[in-house]
Amino acid sequence: MKLKNLEFLINGHGGVTLGRVGPIRCVAIACDEDQQLAALVRGKRESFEALLTRLDAAIGNAWDEEVYIDEING
Repeated sequence: MKLKNLEFLINGHGGVTLGRVGPIRCVAIACDEDQQLAALVRGKRESFEALLTRLDAAIGNAWDEEVYIDEING
């Protein structure tokens, strides 16, 4: 599993938060130095690996296409 976008963020160019947020059991949130790039809610049957893969792709879409996903706030 190659997660180059996540790796870039955690190597000092942003941050990633994983875990419970309020009533939501599991989320994955990625931010760069300027803004939130993606906020994903883990599906009931989604594996942790699948969530990370989806987050990595969402980060790429935010940078390349300026498409920002926020599944937490709608």
